[in-house]
Amino acid sequence: MDVLSSRVLLRPAEPGRSRRFYAETLGLAVYREFGPPDAPGTVFFLGQGFLEVSGKAESPAESPAAAGELSIWLQVRDVRREEERLRRAGVTVLREARSEPWGLIELWIADPDGHRIVLVEIPPDHPLRRDTR
Repeated sequence: MDVLSSRVLLRPAEPGRSRRFYAETLGLAVYREFGPPDAPGTVFFLGQGFLEVSGKAESPAESPAAAGELSIWLQVRDVRREEERLRRAGVTVLREARSEPWGLIELWIADPDGHRIVLVEIPPDHPLRRDTR
C-alpha cells in the first residue's frame, strides 16, 4: 500500500458546535472548507495529518464517542500551559496532565461529543528527542 495522504473523519452530533470547538477552542488551523455554506465541511491541519469535521452523526448513542472507540492524539509543546488555557475555556478535562511511565506527559480532554483528545508533550530528555544515529 502506498498511502499518499490521510485524515480522520469526524461526524459530530452538532457540526457547528464541533467546528467552533476545533477552530476556536483548540485553535486548529483550517486547511480547507467545502460543501454548502449552511452546512460546510471543514478540514483542519493536525500536524502532519488532517481532521475533517463534516456531516452529522446519525445517532449519538451509536457514535464512536459513546463506545469509546475514537481518540485523537496531538503532540503539543507545553501540555500544562494548554491544560490551563483549555480549563479556562470550559473544556472537559478527563484526566489532568501527568508524566506517564513511558516518559511522555499526557493530558486527556473531550470534544463536545465526548471524543477523547490526548494532548502529549515529549520532554527534552525523552528517547524520541534524541538522535540515535
